[in-house]
Order: sequence, then C-alpha cells, then structure tokens
Amino acid sequence: MPKAKRNLKEVKKNVPSPFKDYWDKNNYFLITIGLVVLTLGYIFMALGNWDSFISLSISPIILLIAYVIIIPLSILLKSSVFFKKKANVSSKD
Repeated sequence: MPKAKRNLKEVKKNVPSPFKDYWDKNNYFLITIGLVVLTLGYIFMALGNWDSFISLSISPIILLIAYVIIIPLSILLKSSVFFKKKANVSSKD
C-alpha cells in the first residue's frame, strides 16, 4: 500500500503544468503595465477633494481601462499573438 501512494506522488510530480508555456515575457510585461495603470488610477482618485474633476472623471476612466482592457489582455493573449513565430522548415537536398 505505501508503494502505491509513493507512485502516485511520483506521477503527480512528473505531470507537466498546462500553464507552464502559456505565460511569456510579454504577458508579464502587460500585467506590470496594468498594475502601474491601476496604481496611477488610485493615486489620481486620492488627489484633490472628493468632488474634483480628476477624482470623479479621469480616475474612473483610467481604472476602467486597467481593469477591463489591460489586465484581461495580459491574461488572455498568447505569445503567438505578439510575435508570429516562423515554422522551422529544413530543406534536405
């Protein structure tokens, strides 16, 4: 019985994650930009009075762009969208 449990643990360790190759340098770059834009949106919200133009108009637009556009793009886009990879074609003569 202990051998079966040991084998299951070894099998679980050997199974590759399906998300291993999904994240690329560009995805991390986009999510970093999204976090920076979020931070700027909240900083703009904290500026001035509660009824200032920046707090009521500019900040929500910046936050909407970050939450609805930038962060979902960084999660959903695959690396093939950023750079089209050329197929390795070897010619044998």
